[in-house]
Amino acid sequence: MALKQLALVAFVALTLAACEEERYRGAGRHNIPIPSATYALMSEKGMSKDQPILIRSYKKESELEVWKRKADGRYALLKTFPMCRWSGQLGPKVREGDRMAPEGFYAIAPQQMNPNSSYYVSFNMGYPNAYDRAHGRTGAHLMVHGACSSAGCYSMTDDQIGEIYALVREAQNAGQKAVQMQAFPFRMTAKNLAQHRLDPNIAFWKNLKEGSDYFEVVKDEPAVSVAGGRYVFNGGSEPAEVAAKERQDAVEVAALVAKGTPAIRLVYDDGDQHNSFKQALMAGGADALNRRASWASRDVGISREDALASGPSVVVLDDKGRAKGTARAASADDGAVMAAVAAAAPAEVARPEPSKPEPAKAETKPFTAPATTQLARIQPGKAEQAPVLASTTSVPVAAPAEESKPFLQRALSFMPTFGGSSSTSGQSTAAVEAPVEVTVPANPTNIRAPLPPRRATNLRTSSLDQSPAAYASQPVTR
Repeated sequence: MALKQLALVAFVALTLAACEEERYRGAGRHNIPIPSATYALMSEKGMSKDQPILIRSYKKESELEVWKRKADGRYALLKTFPMCRWSGQLGPKVREGDRMAPEGFYAIAPQQMNPNSSYYVSFNMGYPNAYDRAHGRTGAHLMVHGACSSAGCYSMTDDQIGEIYALVREAQNAGQKAVQMQAFPFRMTAKNLAQHRLDPNIAFWKNLKEGSDYFEVVKDEPAVSVAGGRYVFNGGSEPAEVAAKERQDAVEVAALVAKGTPAIRLVYDDGDQHNSFKQALMAGGADALNRRASWASRDVGISREDALASGPSVVVLDDKGRAKGTARAASADDGAVMAAVAAAAPAEVARPEPSKPEPAKAETKPFTAPATTQLARIQPGKAEQAPVLASTTSVPVAAPAEESKPFLQRALSFMPTFGGSSSTSGQSTAAVEAPVEVTVPANPTNIRAPLPPRRATNLRTSSLDQSPAAYASQPVTR
């Protein structure tokens, strides 16, 4: 009898679990639970579901991070999610229809959450924010959603966005008024900044780095406002340890430039996706990836799958920002990018690093010749992460310092502008005005529109430019 009762309990539990899974496909999606494995991870890291969270995204690396505040008040990384799709290029969104995903600091309030999205569930980033409006930028309905399809949004798999949505919802339910999302073109490393030092967006990216540095040092979200056409963090005050990081990063960037790190520009066919998804797409095809990633979304397909067959084109630039070579990279990973640099402009990766003379070795037999001064042989080094090996034959002693002075001046000229007041057109460096607090749109997801007719075929096809209504809050019809 006991065995029969146990079997009955197990059967009921399985039935309820199956019903709950089905419920989260439909009208109950606003109650998507946080996965039990994520609860265990939070417990292991000293976090709880009620504590505030913060989101960081990176286009080049195609990753999205979720950070959570711990009991000591400092944020710690909870999980890193590989991104299934983003569209456009590195750089900020400027106008409606440019397919660019926004970059900047955004606030996600409860009214921006959309459990009735055609792309499973989603939340509106809040573009355009005060910075975007100050620069006359246009566009709307820029989301983080499911479906692995993007026309200016950050797209995750349905399972991923369900988990992220639940984490944001629980933090908001516990009192977090708005979740900060920091959207970057790439991780703000010295190497990325050295490589992209001649990009037209570099002044904007350095401004974003100011907020990134504060978060990475203090482990707390910066207070964000806008003045003089720039982001202003914490009212313009900067802790000493943050300023020290900025100076150290500037030194590292200058050293990389002096060492011969090439200036490049990455040109994507139409955005990218994490390599894990790119490999799955190449191995199994778009339909298989679509079924796996978009099991609960409207049938939209993988957007512009042909643009994902390889990585970006890598344009190697001269000192004036002019292209002097271009090659296609297999992916946006650093190794693949440097291999493309080697193919586009081999001299950029073959330049040897200066090396110290080796000490003269002691003779093993009596030496009776007159004493003379001996020069150690100089062995050229390898350019950092260069796929082309430098020659190991000896070369003449380095030229006098006077001959290398102009190169060092060019290299070190990057330092004074790093994180400072350099700007591009449209980004004023005038005296800082009184900060204007970033505001969240009153109700960015209140547009209602019917879903397009469901396709008769079971095959999912790519819908390249979705109507804004597809992202709006609306009742589920299936």
